[in-house]
Amino acid sequence: MSKGMKYGILGVIVIAVAVVLGVAAAKKKNQFTEVRIEAVQKRDLVASVTASGQVSPHTKADLSADITGRIVKLSVKEGDYVKEGDFLLQIDPQTYQAQVAQSEAQVANAQASETQAQANLTQARANFRRQSDIQKSNPNLVSADQMEQLKTAVDVNAALYEAAKHNTEIAVAGVTNAKVLLEKTTIRSPLTGRVTSLIIQNGETAIQGNLNKDAATLMTISDMSVLETKVKVDETDVSRIAVGDSAIIQLDAFPDTTFLGKVVEISNSSVKGTTTTTGDQAIDYQVTIRLLNPPKDTKPDFSATAKIITDTRKQVLSIPIIALTVRENEGIPKTDTVQAPGSKTSNGKTVGKKDVEGVFVVGADNKVTFKPVKVGIAGEKHFEVLSGLADGDKIVGGTYQAIRDLKDGTVVKDSKPADTKTTGSTKP
Repeated sequence: MSKGMKYGILGVIVIAVAVVLGVAAAKKKNQFTEVRIEAVQKRDLVASVTASGQVSPHTKADLSADITGRIVKLSVKEGDYVKEGDFLLQIDPQTYQAQVAQSEAQVANAQASETQAQANLTQARANFRRQSDIQKSNPNLVSADQMEQLKTAVDVNAALYEAAKHNTEIAVAGVTNAKVLLEKTTIRSPLTGRVTSLIIQNGETAIQGNLNKDAATLMTISDMSVLETKVKVDETDVSRIAVGDSAIIQLDAFPDTTFLGKVVEISNSSVKGTTTTTGDQAIDYQVTIRLLNPPKDTKPDFSATAKIITDTRKQVLSIPIIALTVRENEGIPKTDTVQAPGSKTSNGKTVGKKDVEGVFVVGADNKVTFKPVKVGIAGEKHFEVLSGLADGDKIVGGTYQAIRDLKDGTVVKDSKPADTKTTGSTKP
């Protein structure tokens, strides 16, 4: 191959490389990132805390027996409606009837002994009085020793009479106690409600409730007119809830209907929470929500999900939650939206020494610029904007991956088709 031909081939290669590099540079110049562009606009926002629990009556009674005995009559079944004072069941009363009869006999015996002791005391006092009168008229007929013996007899009989009276009182108290035990063989409803649980059956033996509460429970009467659900709320959310807050409740048994509720109690002490994947114990607090319009067919222990409304905003500027991100604030002008080191962002992340919350604003040339933003309450999908943006500003609203990788000056393109109509304010 001649020297001229070699130079010709080398020139062709150089030209080809230059063309390739030129095409690549042109492509890089026209390169853009596909994102979802949204306009900052006004919305109605509702901040809420969602938690789950079970339905339970505000008032219920777990009935147990105060005595031990076999049940000889059971007049209710599970689901029955009862009124306060209605007869529920009868424990075999024979043993307790016998105790009443025995106690009454002991009273009669004690009263007879008391009468006899009283008669003896009267006789002793009469003897002492006669001998005392004789001694006064003729001291030689009754000696001092005899008078002392008569006085002792009076004192002894007086003491015996007092003891007899106390024995009578003890016997009377025994009758009262026996009758109380006999009354306990009949169990009546302590409140008006429904028999929501019936554990005992006719012929079984009831045991005293103070021996084993769970084993001694006979039935449960529940006042179904006032129902509640007790939910566990994480410590990070419970501070936003107040007594009186409204709630929207959904029961699994009625999936197509929601019910209204109201927070009536917030526990002051924490309850045992779940263990996280890191092994830490979650700190939860119990929040009691009263159902305002429960259906008649609601039963205890129905699963419930409550959305507690903690705050609302009407027609405020808002941005998608996903649009808010954190960047180092080097080169970002200082504003009142810059968080202090160590504080929490709206996403719950700890702000570092150079971190600031904000969004990427899309300019007229489709280049993005990070802008610090101060946000307020969080709705289901949007944050309230307190400062940093104006109505109609174009921002990057997604995707999460695209926002995470964005930098100032990046050229973006809207992945959504252009709307033919401009809509007004939307609900979150």
